[in-house]
Amino acid sequence: TELPLVVVNVQRGGPSTGLPTKSEQSDLMQALFGRNGEAPAIVIAASSSANCFEYAYMAAKLSLEHMTPVILLTDGYLGFGSQLFKIPKVADMPPINPPLAKPNDAEYKPYRRDAETLVRQWALPGTEGLRHRIGGLEKTNIDGLVSTDGANHQLMVNLRNEKVQRVANVIPEQKVFGPEEGDLLVIGWGGTEGALVSAVAKMQEEGKSVALAQFNYIMPLPKNTEDILKRYKKIIVCELNMGQFVNYLRMTLPDYKYHQFNKVQGLPFMVQELTDVFHKMLEDK
Repeated sequence: TELPLVVVNVQRGGPSTGLPTKSEQSDLMQALFGRNGEAPAIVIAASSSANCFEYAYMAAKLSLEHMTPVILLTDGYLGFGSQLFKIPKVADMPPINPPLAKPNDAEYKPYRRDAETLVRQWALPGTEGLRHRIGGLEKTNIDGLVSTDGANHQLMVNLRNEKVQRVANVIPEQKVFGPEEGDLLVIGWGGTEGALVSAVAKMQEEGKSVALAQFNYIMPLPKNTEDILKRYKKIIVCELNMGQFVNYLRMTLPDYKYHQFNKVQGLPFMVQELTDVFHKMLEDK
């Protein structure tokens, strides 16, 4: 669809009812690909109870401004957790500017797109002089008429995918905690940030050349992701699942060797178990 929607997924141990009071990161592939047809969506992940507010706001902003669903991933520990944070003033928040069609616009076409973002205008129901169209059938480019033409479908699939990829132009670049190049890059995403920051900081106190990239923006990845990967001798991806983010990285950026450390016990990472893994990674030739 090309209408705004925010879906919040608080991940617990699965499948089915599974471990409803425990936490996992096992819904990432569902968020990335769990739809019928070629239907890309923006996927972001909060990494603390406090920044759930920030990323929920950004999910709404991206969804409304780019006319696409956004899936916000949190997890059981963030959902059950509590943390003090200062609620920002509304005036200090980045503005949200949905691409609303103007009333009585004689040039309006439902699928005419912005040349830079590929975002189409949004004719809200009741906008004077315009006709609102909604439905699940494929539409023609520009005019928005129902179409089963194969070439048009290919065009629209490509446009929807490229629109989501271009969101990389507006999200922040990925930050690194630690040296800008070194022996080991630890990669995490979402709610594992606390344990990974603590473990990497402990390695750095021991004089080890270890850095952390903790991802919050997942689909699309930040534009500088590959530039970060190529600056480290080894890469290890740590997740509370069987390896969903590492497999996404292998698919998206296949020119790198990714090691992985996975835990699926409904329990968080322990700092000691992480540092043991990192030491072994540095010792192995």
